[in-house]
Amino acid sequence: MKLYTIDTGFFKLDGGAMFGVVPKSIWNTINPSDEKNLCAWAMRCLLVEEGNRLILIDCGLGNKQSAKFFSHYEPYGDKDLLSSIKGHGFSAGDITDVFLTHLHFDHCGGAIAYDAENKLVPLFPNATYYSNEKHWETATHPNQREKASFLKENILPLLEGGRLKMINEEDELIPGFKIMFVYGHTEAMMLPIISYNNYTIAYMADLIPSAGHIPVPFVMSYDLRPLITLDEKEKFLNMAVENNYVLFFEHDPLIEACTLIKTEKGVRMGERVIINEL
Repeated sequence: MKLYTIDTGFFKLDGGAMFGVVPKSIWNTINPSDEKNLCAWAMRCLLVEEGNRLILIDCGLGNKQSAKFFSHYEPYGDKDLLSSIKGHGFSAGDITDVFLTHLHFDHCGGAIAYDAENKLVPLFPNATYYSNEKHWETATHPNQREKASFLKENILPLLEGGRLKMINEEDELIPGFKIMFVYGHTEAMMLPIISYNNYTIAYMADLIPSAGHIPVPFVMSYDLRPLITLDEKEKFLNMAVENNYVLFFEHDPLIEACTLIKTEKGVRMGERVIINEL
């Protein structure tokens, strides 16, 4: 197995929303905001190569939305999904599987693009796209709180293109690629737990979006069920530190991954990790 970090650029979100009840005097030292209270966040994905399988985990924001939409999130950077994949020697047609942790626009927007006939289609023509039944139901019949995050143009073309497959928590996508379901951020978000070179890599999606969110009370205001997130984080972090997991961060603008250590204040970041150095 080989792992490749896929950088799809950065975008901006309100710092207060990203850190919930944590005061700005604290979170602003972790990820300083601009004059509009916006902080920069990565949209970092992961590519897993195993035999003849090439599995992409999440797809970033994409580039198909309107200028008005992008004005709210100010995407920037010199990397995008396809150029990053190409930088590792692959093309869109090589991707065999796209594993979507959840269907919020900053995680699945890049999965869909306009074709030559201006029709929305899956970007990776030979890939199977994975979600799960509980999350799919939530995404296609969203509550008012999450409605703005579940965009039908990012979701329905997966079904219409005949490329969608539902997966369960007990399934292994490939040997060494397990799945953990969590329910605080959104219904049935899926976290890949990958055995790699004698390490266990946990793709954190939005359970712990950045290293700054490792402390248990640091929970996003975007979370549907913040008290459940608190419980899920605490249980996960205790398990992760006991088993020497490496956490891979989708949204941290600077830190790709890290180990964990136990301290008097709880589980905290240990050493920074670069995936291609493992």
